[in-house]
Amino acid sequence: MSRRIVAIGECMVELAPRDEPGTFAMGFAGDTMNTAWYLARLLPQDWAVDYFTAVGTDALSQRMVDFLGDAGIGAASIRRIDDRTVGLYMIELRDGERSFSYWRGESAARLLAADAAALDAGLDGAEVAYFSGITLAILSPEDRTRLVAALARFRSAGGTVVFDPNLRPKLWASSAAMCEAVTAAAGVADIALPSFDDEARWFSDADPEATARRYHAAGVKTVVVKNGAADVVVLDGDTAPVHFAVPPAERVVDTTAAGDSFSAGYLAARLKGRSPVEAARSAHRIAAVVIQHRGAVIPREAMAGVLEAESR
Repeated sequence: MSRRIVAIGECMVELAPRDEPGTFAMGFAGDTMNTAWYLARLLPQDWAVDYFTAVGTDALSQRMVDFLGDAGIGAASIRRIDDRTVGLYMIELRDGERSFSYWRGESAARLLAADAAALDAGLDGAEVAYFSGITLAILSPEDRTRLVAALARFRSAGGTVVFDPNLRPKLWASSAAMCEAVTAAAGVADIALPSFDDEARWFSDADPEATARRYHAAGVKTVVVKNGAADVVVLDGDTAPVHFAVPPAERVVDTTAAGDSFSAGYLAARLKGRSPVEAARSAHRIAAVVIQHRGAVIPREAMAGVLEAESR
């Protein structure tokens, strides 16, 4: 029987720029889905990767579900909602850095946590659950509470909860609401993967180690603070924090999914038995390959470079 990890969140239609100005390629992406996509390629065959979300019953929603299946991501637990569809976002690039425009008002994923029984069923039998701050941000306060409670039950039953805060202030009613919800979610997580640039602005962290210690104080056992091309901090249990420098990427084409692929690389390495520091180094090598390609989900032929980076 396969071991199983469940990623929870929103998959959207992605419009990514092509070489010809003003033209875009359509795909499917979303922070936790991106991580699931990379996990499905990095984990050995005895692991199954599932995705928990909600979609509509329209043709575009079915096309997304088919995409997940073709990518080797389980979609059996996805909720179907008749009067909703899937969200859409467009990527704009300038010197390799990306910005986004979103259309998600009728996204079914906003209701992914409306049914507590469906949440529990989706998590049943899994070893790992992965979610993000964006997952939280798109939900109503009531559904957000319902999701965190389901993850707490999952953790109490022996599951491992992994949280990428992935702060997106524009999705929240206020920065105070965002910080409160993220801190509450950290309280049910075993592993947190925050980004220092995001965290410092909203939590006033003096440095990456301060970010790591804040999540640790909230109840997270292992914290890996991503920091772009600067030093990374790993804080695991009661051991002293480890700082290490990361080499720059050979080139930067598109930073979309840099953090998502980092999360996948880190989790894949940990689930294969590597230490938190070894896993973080592997994750950085993987992200450095991903950002040399356009779009959140890179071409399958480019995965050879990712797999080579993961094996080092």
